[in-house]
Amino acid sequence: MRMTSSTIRTRWSPKRDTATPQHRRAAKAAAAVAAGALALSLSACGSSDEGSSGSTGDTEETANNVTLPKLDGTSLEVAAVWSGTEQANFKKVLQEFEKRTGAKVTFVPAQDPIVNFIGSKVAGGQPPDIVMLPQPGAIKQAVDKGWAKPLGSEAAKELGENYSQGWQDIGKVGGKQYGVYYKAANKSLIWYNNQVFENAGASEPETWPDLLSTAQTVFDSGVTPFSVGGAEGWTLTDWFENVYLSQAGPEKYDQLAKHEIKWTDPSVKDALTTLAQVWGKPDYIAGGANGALQTDFPESVTQVFTGGDQPKAAMVAAGDFAQVNIPSSMKIGTDAKVFPFPAVGDNGPVVSGGDAAVILEDSKGSQALATWLASPDAAQIQAKLGGYLSPNKNVPNSAYPNAVQQRIAKALIDAGDDFRFDMSDQAPQAFGGTPGKGEWKILQDFLKNPKDIAGTQAKLEAEAAAAYGN
Repeated sequence: MRMTSSTIRTRWSPKRDTATPQHRRAAKAAAAVAAGALALSLSACGSSDEGSSGSTGDTEETANNVTLPKLDGTSLEVAAVWSGTEQANFKKVLQEFEKRTGAKVTFVPAQDPIVNFIGSKVAGGQPPDIVMLPQPGAIKQAVDKGWAKPLGSEAAKELGENYSQGWQDIGKVGGKQYGVYYKAANKSLIWYNNQVFENAGASEPETWPDLLSTAQTVFDSGVTPFSVGGAEGWTLTDWFENVYLSQAGPEKYDQLAKHEIKWTDPSVKDALTTLAQVWGKPDYIAGGANGALQTDFPESVTQVFTGGDQPKAAMVAAGDFAQVNIPSSMKIGTDAKVFPFPAVGDNGPVVSGGDAAVILEDSKGSQALATWLASPDAAQIQAKLGGYLSPNKNVPNSAYPNAVQQRIAKALIDAGDDFRFDMSDQAPQAFGGTPGKGEWKILQDFLKNPKDIAGTQAKLEAEAAAAYGN
């Protein structure tokens, strides 16, 4: 997954593009409420009874709310880019499906760009039965190429009972339901080492100027403020998207996501200029730009929470899923804390990503597995294991292993349809989802040279125009 990368941005669905100004103002207000609710929900995360990191758990007691067929003798394959703990936890969900149906399910590790991976499997005549796609753009590509198959009635029924309309709509192409958003992500968070903050006398920031002040306070105490996983370009797009959504506002965000305005727009210049206030200070980033570009996402989290009171960095901008990379010795809510991404403009950003199950080989077994993944039973298993967030509204909040995760999950569900999806995940994969190319590569270059704002804008626009075809 593009650890998605799954942030709850307020989002206009395609059906709302013709909304009146009054409706637009109402939606913007709803976005502010959602962001405010998230801030409030995280502000009390410092008590001593918040629970452990949530990277361990059991699945002994699982709910039984979904009807599945007997599939003895059926073999299925599920492909995803997940690795490590995330993959291990998802396999436990597949194991429960096997237990209930008698099917045999094999997890197939995929590589980015996942559309290319699928294409090679289809060309070889061996596509997986289901693939977990981290981008709406990838779902559309799979449909356009004739690879994806629509959900059957049972899976669609399960989806309709458990998901808000907004989450259903993201998985549709041409009015047909193709995707089950099994996993969501809140990408508007910054995790920090509480001991470092206490030693420095630093406090949680609410605005961008506050964040810069906090960073300087931490730096003055002898600890590098930020860890950045720049080896994976999606982490940099998350930084940009949070700044852009808060600074430029929801309507501009939607326009840029669809390439209705150019990346040479002054709003993009403003966002890059703001980012340069952090990225342009090598001493603020663990290892400087070169070090960040050699740091993958898991390491960017781990190095904030190892090393005692002298870690390599004090904080990392990362989604809720970062919990699986926080050492179990660090107690979530006590040692490892989190605050909402600070407001750059009038409102704090609320951005979301996610991974959808899409059927490539239509069969009774694959439809049953999609139905399973749309159920609260499946999501509840992984919720208990931590580092996971479900858009399934019927997953009990108590399933999440600690109060921090419970508050994040509640904020997602309470937002209903008022969220905005990760911008790069909405883009054609050639621009927004390919390692070493497009937006990922250009922002990596910008991290190395944050003074070149105009040049960065020109490159982003050239690559976007080619990918979007306009």
